[in-house]
Amino acid sequence: MVPARTNVPAAIPRSKVKYSALSCTDDGHRNPQEETPPAEGCCQPPRCPGVARSHVFQLKESPPKTPYKAIACFALQFLVGASLVIAGCLLLAGYISQVGPARAVAVLIVGILVLLPGCYHLLVACKAHRGCRGSSYQDLPDCGD
Repeated sequence: MVPARTNVPAAIPRSKVKYSALSCTDDGHRNPQEETPPAEGCCQPPRCPGVARSHVFQLKESPPKTPYKAIACFALQFLVGASLVIAGCLLLAGYISQVGPARAVAVLIVGILVLLPGCYHLLVACKAHRGCRGSSYQDLPDCGD
């Protein structure tokens, strides 16, 4: 049997509970339901004369390095996979030779297994090249670059 929970705060009348806003020196967070605005200048960061402000000298990030070697590997993987899928389909249909469906299905499966990763990585590379949000060249695997 699970013991019943006791409600300890229920003994305190709600009208006597007072909430107050945190001082603005506590990490800069304020209670949005506070009654009085903070004193002027209390939440401003201290200014040091002679120190460069961060917005004046912002360093721009260099554009990401394009991994041409990795993209070439993925393009080759895509082309080999596509040719194996086409060859597997032609073998299965009997246009190339009469090797039987077992060998044709094996070529088709290997072609699909090679085609899919190549297609995926080329898609990621194209999205990163176009600058789509959420895609970058860092999403591609490192091919020894």
